[in-house]
Amino acid sequence: MTSSPDPPAGDGGDPHDGDPHSGDPHGGAADWSPTPARPVLEPRVSRQILSIAGIVCAVVAVLFLPVLFGLAGVVLGIVGHTRGEPLGRWAAIAAGAGMLVGTLLSILLASG
Repeated sequence: MTSSPDPPAGDGGDPHDGDPHSGDPHGGAADWSPTPARPVLEPRVSRQILSIAGIVCAVVAVLFLPVLFGLAGVVLGIVGHTRGEPLGRWAAIAAGAGMLVGTLLSILLASG
């Protein structure tokens, strides 16, 4: 069954249904209205604040307090990912890598 913009035909219950001379200015189709079109959904602009903060923490974790900033970046990345930010997963991965590199760098510098 296909939908058409024409009003539905009368069911025979009203003798004036569809009759242009019945006094109804709409020709008996006063109760009929076309289905409203669905609104066009525009792409949602995602602010990736948590993901960007996680990436910043990943960079800082390489040089300063890798465990603190690395964990903060991982948490920010995971929370950003659960909120639908596309970079959230990558921020968590980068923060984990930054934490490992920062920890290894601090061990190498402390033992030398």
